[in-house]
Amino acid sequence: MRRPQPQIIRVVDLETTGSAPPAHAVCEVGWQDVALGEDGRWELYGEGGNILVNPGRSMPPITQAVHHIRDEDVADAPWWHDVARQVLDPYPRRVALAAHRSAFEEQFCTPALTHGADWICTWKCALRLWPDSPSFSNQVLRYWRKPHGLVHERGLPAHRAFPDAYVTAHHLRDQLNEASVAQLIEWTKAPGLLPRVRYGPDRGKDWREIEEESLVKFLTDRDPDIRFTAETEMARRRGGGHVGRATAQELLL
Repeated sequence: MRRPQPQIIRVVDLETTGSAPPAHAVCEVGWQDVALGEDGRWELYGEGGNILVNPGRSMPPITQAVHHIRDEDVADAPWWHDVARQVLDPYPRRVALAAHRSAFEEQFCTPALTHGADWICTWKCALRLWPDSPSFSNQVLRYWRKPHGLVHERGLPAHRAFPDAYVTAHHLRDQLNEASVAQLIEWTKAPGLLPRVRYGPDRGKDWREIEEESLVKFLTDRDPDIRFTAETEMARRRGGGHVGRATAQELLL
């Protein structure tokens, strides 16, 4: 009797010609699955992979300098609409998609291509679960956390689709083993809850440490993550909400 296929969350990473579609387009997609085991723990699943994609336009030198993908590398590659669905909506049926700073991937991975999938942003979840990290980029988390089982060479070179998805998958695995899928999705739908002040005289301080006069100024900041964090801290001071690591009860949501 064949064992049933496990539930998976597919981590995806895109390399693109720029950050603003439709002016910019995908030139590579990479993925790595994370699956729920019979023991109730999440682990990496399968080998993952990557596909080069023809973006239908020239690669700007500024973006080539990041991922080193050249026009000649993708000249004979398939179009995004020809590969997107098979990557983004795989069998076995995936529970959700995930990416580090998933708002970027979501611009190119539209609901029509993902079959309306929920997303998990490992960056937003890292802010909640690991607020002591010196930074929250994919690579800083990699070297600060040193995730178990991460093969160093498989996570290189950085800024290519499969290695980045592979590294992100280790963060996602550990987040799923700390909090529920529903909780990670809920955190993703909200703005980022920043553990420390980003700029100004209070830069680097925990939000609980700053004076209320300073806090009020952040309530109208242009950055939605800063506004949300300031609002959450103000609510905590008024007797509701909190800032920082969630309680064990909240993680069971």
